[in-house]
Amino acid sequence: MTDQLTQVLNAIDAANSKDPRVDEGQPEALLYGQRMSEECARLFPNALETLQIAARGQHVERWVLLRKDYPEGRAGYLTWRKDLAAHHAKTVSGFMADAGYDAESIEETEKMLRKEGIKRNELVQSLEDVICFVFLKWYFAPFAAKHAEDKVQRIVEKTARKMSEAGRVRVLQEFELPETLAAAFR
Repeated sequence: MTDQLTQVLNAIDAANSKDPRVDEGQPEALLYGQRMSEECARLFPNALETLQIAARGQHVERWVLLRKDYPEGRAGYLTWRKDLAAHHAKTVSGFMADAGYDAESIEETEKMLRKEGIKRNELVQSLEDVICFVFLKWYFAPFAAKHAEDKVQRIVEKTARKMSEAGRVRVLQEFELPETLAAAFR
């Protein structure tokens, strides 16, 4: 790991350690970032530093923009998500600039964090696959326990549509899903 990468990951962790929300005894965003890094390393062992940074910073300071502060409904939700992505990209790009990364690397990371080019840009798609694996591995079961079957089915179908073909194949290999859910990944 380069000194630059270490500096950026440490900066992301320092920011995320301020998350007032707690999950498993840790700040929620810090734990999420660590899980993202773990899955990124597992799924893409030779990942570029920009992908490693985007994975760790995908939810940096997520608590500063709250869903409840946006209008109800789909339009409010989408605005919130877009604003979050822009905040994540701006925050991480600042950390990268401080560490001496070049403009091209910073722009590449910002595009990943804003999800620009999903299904067209290999790095953006790789980040999306990592996100989906993290959701399925750590957050799906608690989500499914709180929601009706039809909503769970819709979320699984949306998750599968966001993933690459290779990612969907891996999900079927690594997770034991009921047939109705597994069908979404085929």
